[in-house]
Amino acid sequence: MVKRSSSWPVYVPVGTTTVGTARVREDITVGRDSQQRALAKKFGTQPNCEVDEIMSCAEPVVSLAPAARGTVTQREVATKRLQALGRLRDGEQNATERRYEAHLEQQRRAGAIQWYLFEGIKFKLAPRTFLTVDYAVLPASGLLEMHDVKGARAIFSDDAKVKMKVAASIFPLVFKVAYPRKARDGGGWDVEEIQ
Repeated sequence: MVKRSSSWPVYVPVGTTTVGTARVREDITVGRDSQQRALAKKFGTQPNCEVDEIMSCAEPVVSLAPAARGTVTQREVATKRLQALGRLRDGEQNATERRYEAHLEQQRRAGAIQWYLFEGIKFKLAPRTFLTVDYAVLPASGLLEMHDVKGARAIFSDDAKVKMKVAASIFPLVFKVAYPRKARDGGGWDVEEIQ
């Protein structure tokens, strides 16, 4: 952490509570008025401040204040909540992906597919635009397929749809999206090819 009020940078390790006789406060409360501190405490983020972002050389902080003011639609808030649950580190699977891998393993043992790999291939679609598909699958036919697993059709964002369509037009591979079927509909998977 860098204390900005001094004329030179003072480096204080994270977790330090005192430096000499001075008390180290959380970064969330430094240089903020009471309303900003209340918002930061309620939503767990700092209000946007371009000067702080430039000085700290950090990534821009996304404020949840628009959601609190009601300027964001309920659908956008619900979508963000769903997406936040699904964001994992590279190589980590969510529950739906683990279920799909169990399905692929059953197909491999039955001889329908020869091989599969989780997040094994990353496609460059344009400068600074990439697509990492959940599974590379080699069926018995020998034509490599890319399978992306989504928890529901509603979660398949427009951005992801466009990336899949662009990848399908650029690369000579088959791109598919898999959605789990509800148990009341018999379970299993709905797999759609991207054209």
